[in-house]
Amino acid sequence: MWTDSPLLRDAGAALLTALAAAAVLRFWEVVANRALLDQETGKSGPPRNSDSVSAPLLAPLIIELNIIKVIVIGLGLVKDEGTETTELLKGPLYYACAVTLTTIIFWRTSPISIAVICNLCAGDGVADIAGRRFGHAKLPHNPEKSYAGTVANFVAGFIASVLFMCYFHHFGFVEESWTMVMAFCVISFVAAIVESLPISTRLDDNLTVPLASVLVGGLIFYFIGVRNLCCMSSDRSNISAIVEMVFAGSSKYIK
Repeated sequence: MWTDSPLLRDAGAALLTALAAAAVLRFWEVVANRALLDQETGKSGPPRNSDSVSAPLLAPLIIELNIIKVIVIGLGLVKDEGTETTELLKGPLYYACAVTLTTIIFWRTSPISIAVICNLCAGDGVADIAGRRFGHAKLPHNPEKSYAGTVANFVAGFIASVLFMCYFHHFGFVEESWTMVMAFCVISFVAAIVESLPISTRLDDNLTVPLASVLVGGLIFYFIGVRNLCCMSSDRSNISAIVEMVFAGSSKYIK
């Protein structure tokens, strides 16, 4: 290692990730400007971080900075020509906050983070592309969604989840088993169904998909005995408290 300082390693990993992300964003800007893809298609991510408490905070640093940028532009504090400022405070902000909070709270040791990010980034992203290209047959309960988009959502989210499970298992961060595969299958299926519901159209699927993945993933992984569901604690009693808190919050919103 070039340094034994966990803080410097995290800062270096965050910087390299930021540079890579900036390069990817620049690439897609060029693609969009040359009209090689529809502009609405552009949704968007690895140096390895340390095990210190600063790692989950520094890993999504570029996204955290982007959240500040989105809020500043969305509130009209900074002008950005050609940008719908009111829309920035919805989908793009939900998307960035979901990825950031998932990274900070669940980190790389929890399969919940895999489920959330894969269903949001891979599942929802591929669903959008498939829906625009092949979504001629619409869903009866939501004419704005298609069968092709929903199926693509499930398949892409599930495959990405399994691949990331294998990848993180290689480094010893998460378990790898057929039970985990089935758990990811159920979570991706539920996330795809939630994304197809009218409530996801009214609110935003960048909000409903992560919430569904967290709630369903937390319950399934808890009941099949997965440990380290939250990077802040590996104690099962504390995980029970988290599950109870989630249920309490959900029941309050339902009422």
